[in-house]
Amino acid sequence: MPSNLKFTEDHEWVVIEGDIAIVGVTAYAADQLGDIVFVDVATVGETLDGGEIYGSIEAVKTVSDLFLPIGGEIIEFNEEVEANPAIINEDPYGAGWIIKIKPTDPAEMDNLLSHEEYLKITE
Repeated sequence: MPSNLKFTEDHEWVVIEGDIAIVGVTAYAADQLGDIVFVDVATVGETLDGGEIYGSIEAVKTVSDLFLPIGGEIIEFNEEVEANPAIINEDPYGAGWIIKIKPTDPAEMDNLLSHEEYLKITE
């Protein structure tokens, strides 16, 4: 797990690269879900607040909502995840990213969990 990421209690991660934030689900979430078979993000082009549902992730036994860690405009859905959702199970912090957003207020990152804080809630 890269230490430069920030996390939510809903097991999503976010990292800022330049003026873009990249969002995905953690390895813990992917492991808990099991084999991921479908990811739906119908909110590309929309601006949502942090905590709002931006899509859903479906595994063999369950469907879970995806919550935006920080507010912003959703500018891209990872085509590789759309074509091969299992990439999230294989590489959740790399090729398995889900969306890119243009943050409304990057300072919202300060409200998220650090690497150490996140590890405490998954023990």
